[in-house]
Amino acid sequence: MAEQLFWEDVEEGQEVPPFSQKVGYMELNRFAGANEELVPIHMDADYAKNVAKLPDVIIMGNLKLAYIANAITDWAGDEGWITKLAIDYRKMDTVNSTITAKGKVTKKYQQDGKNLVDLDVWVENEAGEVTTPGSAVLSLPSRG
Repeated sequence: MAEQLFWEDVEEGQEVPPFSQKVGYMELNRFAGANEELVPIHMDADYAKNVAKLPDVIIMGNLKLAYIANAITDWAGDEGWITKLAIDYRKMDTVNSTITAKGKVTKKYQQDGKNLVDLDVWVENEAGEVTTPGSAVLSLPSRG
């Protein structure tokens, strides 16, 4: 269980601890089954390479989104709440790659009685290339 993060403890420029995962067929199959995303480009190397003309089986975009959410919620603790999360899928990541979800605080403010934090978020591949950039808004409890 993550320690609770409070709004007062956050500073602009602060980094969200990274969430890394090697994504093999087990992770893809588990996610595909849970999300009814049983698509050949995510499951079948022969299909992905020879029919779809991809470099290999590709990691689902929604799985990369989930890893970003994992990074944020692991950092925020049980009382933190993601109020907005938007990402762009810019580059494919392939099976058996390690991808890392990261984030950085860009703004800290209070609005409508809420303690909010804006974040730049992204997924990087093993080469450090950003494949999935985005933004998030996190609501945090206050110590006061």
